[in-house]
Amino acid sequence: MRIGVLAQRAGVSTRALRYYEEQGLLCPQRTAGGQRVYPESAVDRVRLIQQLYTAGLASRLIATLLPAIDARHVGPELLERVLDERVRITTKVAELQEAGRRLDVLINLVTHPGAQPCPASLDQSPA
Repeated sequence: MRIGVLAQRAGVSTRALRYYEEQGLLCPQRTAGGQRVYPESAVDRVRLIQQLYTAGLASRLIATLLPAIDARHVGPELLERVLDERVRITTKVAELQEAGRRLDVLINLVTHPGAQPCPASLDQSPA
């Protein structure tokens, strides 16, 4: 299938597909005229790549991870990298939850003016 068809079926832009190719994540065949041609399996591959990006993984790690996923074997070093990413994401989630709590304090302050004195910090719990 041509790049435009793959983009439409996988729900990504043709620019994203070209980027995936540059990063070594996709390897299309080429016609005699140089046009990219993808196998049917590329739709699922692009969706997997999107899921890995959404999970917060960098393209370099994804490029290393894809062959391991295909082989259904992740060596200890690669597993360690994935586990480190999991810790990084868990930490980021906690930071975002704290940011959300601070916004809740701010929202409470602005929706109930005069109900409490202005705090010196949003780290204080709402009264």
